[in-house]
Amino acid sequence: MPCQNPGCMRKYDYDHIAVYARKRYVEGISTIVLLCNAKTDGEKTLIALASLLDLDDDNIRELKPYCSRKCQYLMFELRDRLKFMIEQERHHNYSALPISRSLPARR
Repeated sequence: MPCQNPGCMRKYDYDHIAVYARKRYVEGISTIVLLCNAKTDGEKTLIALASLLDLDDDNIRELKPYCSRKCQYLMFELRDRLKFMIEQERHHNYSALPISRSLPARR
């Protein structure tokens, strides 16, 4: 269940973020191209959230895109689910970028 706090990343739905994470990390479309092709501010926000997969946990904690400890835990769980989904799809896609370059390992 998404968070209702407007300052919390978890107010966004996993499936909506996954669409752009898939485009970025499986299809290899750059974040800049995705942002340029976005039609709405909502799409741009989802693209920016998907691009947070490039950051390590310490940088995410510094940005604090969550409102509480519970949302922090659930946000990192969401990131792990996205990373797993990307790994699975890349395993079946030979033209994908190397995961080690685009997704830092979880500490």
